[in-house]
Amino acid sequence: MKIKLNIKEKIILAVGLLVTMIIGLVALSAISLQILTATEPTAPAAEYGLSRALLLVTIFGAICILIGLWMLFKLPSSINKPFQEISNGIHEIANHNYNIRIDIKGGPEMNTLSCNFNRMTKRLLDYHNSSVSALKSAIKYLETIINSIDEPLICLDKDMNLLFINKEATDILNLSEENMAGASAKEIALKNDLLRRLINGLEEDISDSHNQHKKPEPLKIYADNKESYFQVKYLPVLTQCNTKRPEYIRGNVILLKNITEFHKLDVAKTTFISTISHELKTPLSAILMSQQLLNDKRIGILNEEQKELTDSIKDNGERLLTIIGELLNITQVESGVLKLNPIITKPIDIINYAINANRIQAEKFNINLEVEYPEKISKLYVDSEKIAWVLTNLVSNAIRYSNEGNRVIIGAEQPDSNHIQIYVQDFGKGIDPRYHESIFERYFRVPGTKIQGSGLGLSISRDFVEAHNGSLIVESTPGKGCKFVMTLPI
Repeated sequence: MKIKLNIKEKIILAVGLLVTMIIGLVALSAISLQILTATEPTAPAAEYGLSRALLLVTIFGAICILIGLWMLFKLPSSINKPFQEISNGIHEIANHNYNIRIDIKGGPEMNTLSCNFNRMTKRLLDYHNSSVSALKSAIKYLETIINSIDEPLICLDKDMNLLFINKEATDILNLSEENMAGASAKEIALKNDLLRRLINGLEEDISDSHNQHKKPEPLKIYADNKESYFQVKYLPVLTQCNTKRPEYIRGNVILLKNITEFHKLDVAKTTFISTISHELKTPLSAILMSQQLLNDKRIGILNEEQKELTDSIKDNGERLLTIIGELLNITQVESGVLKLNPIITKPIDIINYAINANRIQAEKFNINLEVEYPEKISKLYVDSEKIAWVLTNLVSNAIRYSNEGNRVIIGAEQPDSNHIQIYVQDFGKGIDPRYHESIFERYFRVPGTKIQGSGLGLSISRDFVEAHNGSLIVESTPGKGCKFVMTLPI
């Protein structure tokens, strides 16, 4: 029966054996010395005894040396081998090999260590299998959600490889759904014109990321014998390891929103406004000319009541012409042809125009319009009609989104010698920061908004302001209202 010793017992046995051999060697040497001292050195018996003692010491010493050498090589190996096996097992686990098992021969404590190690690897394997299963389930769930989105959706990694693409995107791109994951979008784009346009647009968006207000043109797609228009949005996928390191782009998502119906309505509206505006100008001009003729003394002198009526005709006719001019300005924006007629204007004149234009609406909702205006402020060199239209639209929105009995502040300030800011501040429900840029996109409306609108007012307003090399931004906190700030160069 083979006896198995633990490490402690092996060390005790080895040390004990060495001590025993040393004591035996010393005792044998002492006996030899006694033999030498008890007899005459020249006696035959002494010579024989000395030779015999030397032989015994030599043999015993040689045995001690051999045993020591054996222990020198065997003992470290027997101790190191189990630890080496454990080290190899840990290395395999670090390489995600959870099927590794060890069987260490070396005593009860090694058997216990082997059992615990194998139990650990089994639990790691079970956990890994369950995690992989959960991950596969999550991926499947995510794919289901993505495919349920009725808008084309494409996700790319930082190397322009396809991570996933939903069915709507494959249909519109005329691609097969099979074997798309991991494929190079640039290689596919070599044979797909539409995907190539999307990739080029993404690269341009990345290179021009500093221009946050740039609005891409609608993407026109001809498929199934009909024209469709899509608004393309590029969304970077950002990752931040910790708060001390900046975010970096892991990939991009391309989202295509079908705006075909909006585009048709937009074209129809633009055509309608343009046609009606031109058609109204002719009879209005005739009315104003008739009013001038009525005031001509050669025709007859009017009494005071008649003169008041003709003056009213003139004022309202000129106001209608102004409104028609504003409508034509809107069609210029939507048609891509925007003309500016700048003049030197006081900011207070623009503010007063916007207040007068919204006074009836403010009284209807019991909204108090307040003006904040500094004593000294520079004049503006702008198209006053277009800037007044922008401010009128901002004040109108502030009134509509304010609670009854609340107030709206319209003000101006000069932050530096080169710019003037005109702002409109309300105290309504505010806008979530996620939508601060989206609200300036055409047709966009904040989710959950009950007030109806076309989704064009803010987009056109920003177009008017940016045409003056200015900017239009929003500052808002949910529950505390909004502040729209229009910055214009002097």
